[in-house]
Amino acid sequence: MTATLNSVVAEESDVTSDIDNNAVLKSQKQDNEPNAVENTNGSNQYICGVAVSLEIIGGKWKGVILWHLCHKTLRFSQLRRRLQGVTQKMLTQQLRELERDGLVNRKVYAEVPPRVEYSLTDLGRTLEPTLRQLCDWGRAYNDDYR
Repeated sequence: MTATLNSVVAEESDVTSDIDNNAVLKSQKQDNEPNAVENTNGSNQYICGVAVSLEIIGGKWKGVILWHLCHKTLRFSQLRRRLQGVTQKMLTQQLRELERDGLVNRKVYAEVPPRVEYSLTDLGRTLEPTLRQLCDWGRAYNDDYR
């Protein structure tokens, strides 16, 4: 079985000795991540910087969340009101992912009822110029093509 898998990899791509054959096979099976090669530890090693960026800030809500947090620190309910159509579950999930990736800071105050505020980290602030350019591009596209 291993010989068959290795021959498939050798036929489909130019495999060099420094690339793990299992990682190449796993990456070929990943339809949703064509620009990534899965390492033996389960993490992805990306070939394209755009793929990395979109994994971190891609999706329907993350960019908009980051955009609103560029302007000021917000509580969960304030964010939810600004994001028309987002569910509580989805907003919670997206905020947790952004926090995990080091872009958003979550501050919990020891009060009753508990108060939680979200703000951008220093790393998150580095996205401000990019988000501003995306906003400008989106407005121009909307004006010209819709």
